[in-house]
Amino acid sequence: MDVIKNFKEKAASDLKTIVFAEGEDERIIKAAAKIEAEKIAKIIILADTESIKNDAKKYGVDLSGIKIIDPETSDYVSEFTDEFYELRKHKGISKEDAEKAIKDPMYFGTMMIYTGKADGMVAGAANPTGNVLRPAFQIVKTAEGISTVSSAIIMVLKDKSFGEEGVLVVSDCAVNPEPNSEQLAEIAIATADTTERLLDFEPRVAMLSFSTMGSAKHENVDNVRNAVEIAHENAPNLKIDGEMQVDAALVESVGSRKAPDSKIAGKANVLIFPDLQSGNIGYKLVQRLAGAAAVGPILQGLAAPINDLSRGCSIDDIINLTAITAVQAQSE
Repeated sequence: MDVIKNFKEKAASDLKTIVFAEGEDERIIKAAAKIEAEKIAKIIILADTESIKNDAKKYGVDLSGIKIIDPETSDYVSEFTDEFYELRKHKGISKEDAEKAIKDPMYFGTMMIYTGKADGMVAGAANPTGNVLRPAFQIVKTAEGISTVSSAIIMVLKDKSFGEEGVLVVSDCAVNPEPNSEQLAEIAIATADTTERLLDFEPRVAMLSFSTMGSAKHENVDNVRNAVEIAHENAPNLKIDGEMQVDAALVESVGSRKAPDSKIAGKANVLIFPDLQSGNIGYKLVQRLAGAAAVGPILQGLAAPINDLSRGCSIDDIINLTAITAVQAQSE
């Protein structure tokens, strides 16, 4: 299953406009040129025009065909300021503060999506997740019926015996530090939906813990167990089980011993971590030690495709997440 190739081909079939808000980053500049060459998406880079042209020349990168917009001087500043002021005036924002915010590339890029001038945004190479999410929450907001924004990461493993022919979807690895049972259930359902929409296979969801089916007693275990019950109630057709340890979720011989009555144990292709610490540590361990490709984080629950890179991302990571963002935009 060549996941990345599939995303690129689908993105190329209906080109969408994706904003890069961090035009000062070398990786972003180089990724933009490659995306333009591969015709995966139409790219807009937010940056000082002269600075980025100088940087591109220094890096030996050709930015022909890529639109560059300076948020400080753009003709859109007045329009975006008015729009943002209307969105936030109930919070007491002034016009001056609205204009100052809009000139921040993160806010400018998000406003481009809100006003229909772009289809999605990829950021986070030079900014923490909070900087990416804050304008998203304030401008495009969450999708209808969603209260918990979360993230999913597609892990493409060299060992095809795990997950779905070596593909695992893991969550939440970037957004919610300590989700309660209701939030965990919503994260699980959202991740299953992301899996089905983007990867076209049926999700089998394991809710992870340090306990398997009551083998340990602790309030953290109760939180996961309660989330499973809520998910069963809210998505009765979803294949989901837990709580279970990760080896019970992934290895059939272990799953059959630890959770013999489970239809998910040993067969999971979606893993829901109980908190952000375990999720972030877990996916990065697999990425670095097993040499897995980690595509994402893919943000779930926003009303528009805005995705958050890891600050340790590579050029290929940027290209891959751009392809996914474009595919998400195709279904909007």
